[in-house]
Amino acid sequence: MTFNPDADISSHRARKSGRSAKVAGGAVGVGGIIALILAIMTGGDFSQLAPMLGGGGDTQEQAESGETGLEKCKTGDDANTDDDCRLAGATLVLDSFWEDNVSGYSEPGMVVVEGSTSTPCGTASNAAGPFYCPSNQTVYIDPTFWQLMRDQFGASAGDLAQVYVLAHEWGHHVQYITGIMQKYPNNGSGPDSNGVRTELQADCYAGAFVAHLPEQKDASGTPYMKAPTEAEIVDALNAASAVGDDNIQKQSGGFVNPESWTHGSSEQRQRWFATGYQYGVSACSTFDVSGSEL
Repeated sequence: MTFNPDADISSHRARKSGRSAKVAGGAVGVGGIIALILAIMTGGDFSQLAPMLGGGGDTQEQAESGETGLEKCKTGDDANTDDDCRLAGATLVLDSFWEDNVSGYSEPGMVVVEGSTSTPCGTASNAAGPFYCPSNQTVYIDPTFWQLMRDQFGASAGDLAQVYVLAHEWGHHVQYITGIMQKYPNNGSGPDSNGVRTELQADCYAGAFVAHLPEQKDASGTPYMKAPTEAEIVDALNAASAVGDDNIQKQSGGFVNPESWTHGSSEQRQRWFATGYQYGVSACSTFDVSGSEL
């Protein structure tokens, strides 16, 4: 998956925020890994554990100014060569897609995290993992999360996989503004829980979005992105599998316990992504199927 080099992404609203963190030897500290596992498995923020568990480093406050920190992200070529710009550019593609699919769509905020930053929903960092904060309707992602996926969960985390993760979080925003989150609040963990259904629906929304990438265009009519190749789709499915609850439980050295699931199994996450990709947003009815059909 690549952006068209001449596509104009300069109108993106993404901004950069956080404290620049140094990690010794470029390795991910064990504290960050444990916090990441806990966050993905429970949906909570455990990033405060990282300093106590080791792997922390010196931090330097990012200089505050009127700039977003992402002024460099102007063209599709920038998005093809820079992780920050890839995220910034993809926000425009996502907004274009959801404007066509949700009446009265409103855009979420987007923060590219550098190190860590405070949010109304807790600390955003690579240890906390990407998340959507409903209270300020903003998505937070630290691009160094991609390396965590590669090192700890066996994901390739290529370009389309990165866009899938962002599209999944965008799906939570759609759930919030359409009232799905409010209608189906958190009712605990388990394979048939509202939490699992919410996450699988967001995966399905991401698949529907990826299927329509080339249709989203900039102001001059240039498609932002090219159609994904088969290999890139496999890469996105690989990312979906890597963050399945069962895979995370195995990678953390434990046993598979469906009653503690909050996001769904690897097979479920891949299948619902594929459902959205093949059949579109209308097929993402995770709250309308029985537990055996999830």
